[in-house]
Amino acid sequence: MIEVTHLTKHYGTATAVDDLSSAVRPGIVTRFLGPNGAGKSTTMRMILGLDRPSSGTAAVNGRKLAAQGPGRRGLHGSGFVTPDERDGPDR
Repeated sequence: MIEVTHLTKHYGTATAVDDLSSAVRPGIVTRFLGPNGAGKSTTMRMILGLDRPSSGTAAVNGRKLAAQGPGRRGLHGSGFVTPDERDGPDR
């Protein structure tokens, strides 16, 4: 199960994710859609523990990955391709 509760991320004065709460249950196909700049990648990075939220929590199977120490963050066995990487190095 993936759970986000009051998840918020600020970059200076810009807000990338604003008070997002949701749950994704195992075995359920779930879409994560939105226009460019809606905060999809930022949300995924916080769920995977690659970025720390400004406030709120994100957990995978009850494990808050962003709370782990440096070098320990990230979900073992997970992968994430950033928007800049999706077309390969020669795009």
